[in-house]
Amino acid sequence: MAGAPEWLTHDYLEHALRSYYKDDQLKIVQLQINPALGPGENYGGVLTRARIQFTLSKSPAEEQLQNLIVKTAIDDDEFSQELQAPYDIFNREMNIYENVLPKLNDLLQEMGDTEPLFPTAIYVDRERTAILFEDLSVAGYVMADRVRLLNVEHTHLILRKLAKMHATSAVLNERQSGCLESYDRGFFNRYTNGYSGYFVGGLLAAARWMSQVPKLADYGQKLFELAPHYMDIGRKCFTPTPGHVNVLAHGDVWTNNVMFKYDPSTGRPLDVLLIDFQYSFWGSPCIDLHHLFNTSLKEPLRRDQQSGLFQFYHNIFTDTLQKLHYSQNPIPNLHDFKLQTEQKRFFAMHSTVVVQPVMISTDPTDACFNALMNDDERGIRFKNRLYHNPKVQDNLKAMVPFFDRKGLLDVDQCC
Repeated sequence: MAGAPEWLTHDYLEHALRSYYKDDQLKIVQLQINPALGPGENYGGVLTRARIQFTLSKSPAEEQLQNLIVKTAIDDDEFSQELQAPYDIFNREMNIYENVLPKLNDLLQEMGDTEPLFPTAIYVDRERTAILFEDLSVAGYVMADRVRLLNVEHTHLILRKLAKMHATSAVLNERQSGCLESYDRGFFNRYTNGYSGYFVGGLLAAARWMSQVPKLADYGQKLFELAPHYMDIGRKCFTPTPGHVNVLAHGDVWTNNVMFKYDPSTGRPLDVLLIDFQYSFWGSPCIDLHHLFNTSLKEPLRRDQQSGLFQFYHNIFTDTLQKLHYSQNPIPNLHDFKLQTEQKRFFAMHSTVVVQPVMISTDPTDACFNALMNDDERGIRFKNRLYHNPKVQDNLKAMVPFFDRKGLLDVDQCC
């Protein structure tokens, strides 16, 4: 029981299940509670696993089994709490699981699609900042390896689910008078520069490394010049574009925020579910695609095959919008959609240069949230070391000249 919240008791879980199953006579017969993972390992929260055997009033002799994951907010130090407060991540995720995702499922069912996109939230507890989910691992869902990265099969599975989530959210927002437009606190937003220690700090660490590599030194200089404008450029990128199909973007799609189910005989991925909606925001669907492609894909899929992936996504996205009779803004053809991805290409550069080095790091020294977010000596040391990784160096050598040709390293063109 070490690490499990004290309030997570027999009575509490019985109340939660009674609420979910709409059965006041439900009784828990047996209960096991164990910590699932350390703080923030995947979900930006503390995870506890509960295995519950219970009976329902309609069949009291027949025991049912429910496996749950209980996700609670991390009891962080003051620095982390202060920095995270303006992003309001836990309230946002509770709102999305309770009020948004079930409605997206309803819209899919309206067009005869019963494929799940995300885990079911059994109970949302605002008082304790907790969400109770079905435990996906029992159904055979696991995380892919963040360092080995994803092949085209994995990527297609994610894109199919993401396209459906995006399209149904656009329809929901249209039908319910802009109900999702208040989700305006993605990684770059007008309320806070809280992430600048990470984002600008990472950019400067990349620039310092590049300035020591003769072929990259000029690009490094451009990144130094971009740094004072960086958070503003990000905010502009995250602002919804009028006249485009905007969506509720997941906001943080990468290897560790999805779970795959594999075929036990072939080892090939069969299904995926999207998890962790703490940074979801109303904006361009292209931002999710740039983030996924530039943090989580194997090479050369990322470097050479993105065009086909955009097309794969676009087919499902537009098909879902059409089936649900979306009409608020013009549904883009493939050519226009690819122009929209170019307009948001800054986030591809950001995901490559600043974010991916953190995600594929295998160096545990100083690796913690505070070192990532701070620009003190320890934070600078941690971020400098990210760019000693040969994989990161190869990626930057290949990708930074491409981003420069797109004008993304020039202050005049970016701003």
